[in-house]
Amino acid sequence: MSDPEVYEVYAIHYCTRGNRPKSETFLSPVLSADVHEVAQDITYYVWLITNENRTILVDTGFDRDELERRKALMGGGWQPDYRRSPAEGVAMLGFDPKRIEDVIVTHLHYDHAGTTHDFPEATFHLQELEMSYATGPHMCHGQLRFPYTVDFVVDMVRHLSRGRVRFVSGDAEFAPGISLHLVSGHTMGMQSVRVLTERGWIVLASDASHFYDNIEAMAPFPIVFNVGDMLDSFQKLRRLADSPEHIIPGHDPLVLARYPAPSAALDGAVVRLDVAPTA
Repeated sequence: MSDPEVYEVYAIHYCTRGNRPKSETFLSPVLSADVHEVAQDITYYVWLITNENRTILVDTGFDRDELERRKALMGGGWQPDYRRSPAEGVAMLGFDPKRIEDVIVTHLHYDHAGTTHDFPEATFHLQELEMSYATGPHMCHGQLRFPYTVDFVVDMVRHLSRGRVRFVSGDAEFAPGISLHLVSGHTMGMQSVRVLTERGWIVLASDASHFYDNIEAMAPFPIVFNVGDMLDSFQKLRRLADSPEHIIPGHDPLVLARYPAPSAALDGAVVRLDVAPTA
């Protein structure tokens, strides 16, 4: 194993859905009797990991076409505010999306695995189990199939046929100071990313924990393949991170409130995760 390197890590905010009941955060409303009356926005991120040796994107989000498709599918009841494409967010940080060489895909749900064509030089790294799950018999069930977009899954199969996919099996070192960890539960092949930073080891949980509330209360999110695996994965995330503050959930707007923007121009669009939270 190589000596670990230290990285800067950024969360790029590309979309927000407001007017969402907090009850949608939990498989059962365990936090309070009034949870159905509480609103909780959901934010959509991709993440960028960089140092002088390499730059890695984690997830590729979804595009405006997918936004319109899902709006129509849900009869207008789903109205997110799409701020920018993930590629536009990457460019805002000064990186050329067309030159990104490695993309870690945490799972193949629509909001994490679209827009792959915006990164034409990238190799995509995902768990072998995730591809098996997204193209296997569990997709006969509409409830498990709904968070996937068939065109995005087919895109990944095409990337595979062109030699642009690398499979991970379980936990693995990705690069010095970066490791990938199987955290099944939300999907069969969900993976999180552990990164060494100046403030210690942080974990980009992605949808292994959508919100701080999920992992802090050990309360599963309702889009779930296996509840027991999700609870076990909460515990695994805690072991991997240097502290609970070092776990970054996948969709919590509090990430934008707790971490600083790298510059005034990027306020509300990007926050830096390799520094201590400010709130």
